[in-house]
Amino acid sequence: MFFDAAERKTALVTGASSGIGFALARELAHDGFNLVLVARHEDVLLLRAAELTTSTGVEAMVIPADLSLPTGPIEVCRELEYHGVRVDALVNNAGFGVHGYFAATDWQRELEMMSLNMLGLTRLTKLLLGPMLSRGSGRILNVASTAAFEPGPLMAVYYATKAYILSFSEALHEELRGSGVTVTVLCPGPTRTKFQERANLHHLRLMRGHLADPAVVARVGVAGMLAGKAVVVPLFRNKLGVFLTRVLPRRMVRRLVHWLGEEG
Repeated sequence: MFFDAAERKTALVTGASSGIGFALARELAHDGFNLVLVARHEDVLLLRAAELTTSTGVEAMVIPADLSLPTGPIEVCRELEYHGVRVDALVNNAGFGVHGYFAATDWQRELEMMSLNMLGLTRLTKLLLGPMLSRGSGRILNVASTAAFEPGPLMAVYYATKAYILSFSEALHEELRGSGVTVTVLCPGPTRTKFQERANLHHLRLMRGHLADPAVVARVGVAGMLAGKAVVVPLFRNKLGVFLTRVLPRRMVRRLVHWLGEEG
């Protein structure tokens, strides 16, 4: 066995090489979890694993995998089985966005995004949920976004993937009530990560304000997961934004999100 399960619990974090994913891994390490770090680039993962081991004393293994591929989640679980690793907490964080008018955006890029944001998350959850239920214990944290609560002109497909994660997670939370396994969905607002760079969002009005610290988002998210909450929205301004999407006319919400998604 790679880890000594009798000593510490183990958390698997996808998209763990940077941003919110790495912050979540660090927060879990500070809470005493050994780590399995999953992302595409092994060299970066090894650096992150060494950093976390040095700074927190936990064990950290890496599994390079592309979760946008149908085989990705299966490969991860094969590695876990090979090393005898039991996953006590699953954190589905991997994902990215595509910006632009839907008629003009690249279909292959959007297909990859949908496969990663939705299918990879769902498949990995299904593969690891069974063993958790057999043990009668486990925690699952799915990272969505405040985008999950609203339509997203200029990022229509991305917002829709996050709405899927929110709906899927809330449904599982209810299905698993009383089982010893909980599902929490974390919905951060704009956060200071490489997400903006990858999706080319730096020039948008939405990104002109204060961006949240990934460490703060991670701290709130892990605390919510360990408490077994259904939905976690970090920071008051994000909670206010979610509230407004529920009380304002839907037409106004669409137009506001459209305006925020334009150059400013």
